[in-house]
Formats: sequence, C-alpha cells, structure tokens
Amino acid sequence: MRSFTQSFLILSCLVLAACSSNDRRPEDLSEREFYEQAREAMSDNNFLIASERLQQLESRYPFGDYAEQAQLELIYTQHMMSDMEGALASAERFIRLHPLHKQVDYAYYMRGLSVYELGFSFVERYTPSEQARRDPTPFRDAFNHFDELVRRYPDSQYNEDAQKRMIFLRDRLAQYEIGVGHFYMKRHAYLAAAQRGERVMLGYQGTSSVGDALALQVEAYRLLGQKFEAKQALALLKLNYPKHKQLSAKGKFIDSGLTKEDRRTLIGVMSFGLIE
Repeated sequence: MRSFTQSFLILSCLVLAACSSNDRRPEDLSEREFYEQAREAMSDNNFLIASERLQQLESRYPFGDYAEQAQLELIYTQHMMSDMEGALASAERFIRLHPLHKQVDYAYYMRGLSVYELGFSFVERYTPSEQARRDPTPFRDAFNHFDELVRRYPDSQYNEDAQKRMIFLRDRLAQYEIGVGHFYMKRHAYLAAAQRGERVMLGYQGTSSVGDALALQVEAYRLLGQKFEAKQALALLKLNYPKHKQLSAKGKFIDSGLTKEDRRTLIGVMSFGLIE
C-alpha cells in the first residue's frame, strides 16, 4: 500500500511539473524550451505559434545556440503561412547576417521561391493567358534569385527544383514579350513588334515562344515592307515549326488578324464580347 502511495505521488508530481512547464509565460521560457515548443507546433502544422516562438527565441536569445537555426526555420514557417513578404524579408536578412553559414543556400532558395509565389495572384494561377499580360518584374527577379543560387552553390540540394522553376519562368518571360509584340501590332507599331520578336529570338531560345516570335517578325516585316527580313523569318519558321498555327498545310503564312480594324459594336464592348 505504501509503495502504491509513493508511486502515485511521484506520478502526480511529474504531471504537475509538465503542466507547469506548458503553462509558463513565454518570457519565463529558456532558449531550448522556446525552440522545442516551436518544433512541436510545426509538427502539429500550427505555423502561427511556431513563428511566434521562433521570433520570441531570437528576441530573447539573439546570440544563443538556437538563434541561427530559429532564423532559418522562421523563413519556413512564414512561407507555410503564405506570408511571402515575411519569408522574403527573413531570407534576405539571413543572407545578410550569415553569408558563410553552411545552410545559407536554403535562404537563397527560399528568397527565390517567395518572390516566385508573389508573382502570381489567385486568378493568374488558373488563367495562364493572364500571365503574359502582367508586369514581368517578379518573374524576372525570381529567375535571377534562382540563378544566383545555382551559380553560387552548384551542389545545393535545392538546385534541381530551382532549375525547373527557371525553365518555367523563362517561358513566361518569353510569353510576355510576345504579348507586348501583339500589343504593338494592334497599334500598327510594326518596328517595335519586330524588335520584340527579336528579343525572344536572342534571349529566350528553347522556349515555346520562339515560333510565335518568328511569326511576329514575318508579319511585322511584311507590313514594314522589309521583304528580305520577312522572307528569312518565314524560312526559319517553316524549317523549325512546320506545324505552327500561322502556317497552312501547304506552308503558306496566315496573318494573325491583329492589325485589322476593330469593328466591335457598342453593345459588344459593353457585354464583353458576349453579344455582337
């Protein structure tokens, strides 16, 4: 009986100690307790609490044993909360404070990934055509960040994903150039349109937009009266993209129709094209 009583008392003390630890105010926690609570919150997918504990840890123990790791993991928790601005700021801060850290490549990767995510709105994720008409600066910045990661840390475990995203981003940037070229065609700025096609040819080889760039050049040069340049572009289009949408089955070039006069009626404009 006495042995049972002693065991019960010991167990009760342990439970009370655990409860006391969990109920302690954050300012009373040790550095290790902050970190353990943050890790536990992450395991439970409670990234808000995890972020709070990591920030509290760094604030109270800026030079402690867990401070640098807390800064890295804060980038992750902010990203998981879709706080891309916060993740970007934290990644840039880590790179600035710890340029020689053995895991700084992770901060470079997350910087690029945060900018990449910021480049998309909810609508653009589901309507790819919108991506070619928006400001390409976030995509260009993300590409440059990923490129810096790959160049600085060629053996980084994050390079494979970064390079896949770079391929996607180059394609989107090329589509943007084509979209601008079409804009110029509609406004009869044919030289500017041809130059946009040239930019794709020079800077975005290997993307899906090269064929469209050649077609843009063919049409723009024809309208400029530059027959030789138009003929060259058409020859390249036929050789490399024989099934392009602006080539007939017999290889005859088909105008895009972008330069035709806008004949929409007032009703058509007001109904967004639903009624003509």
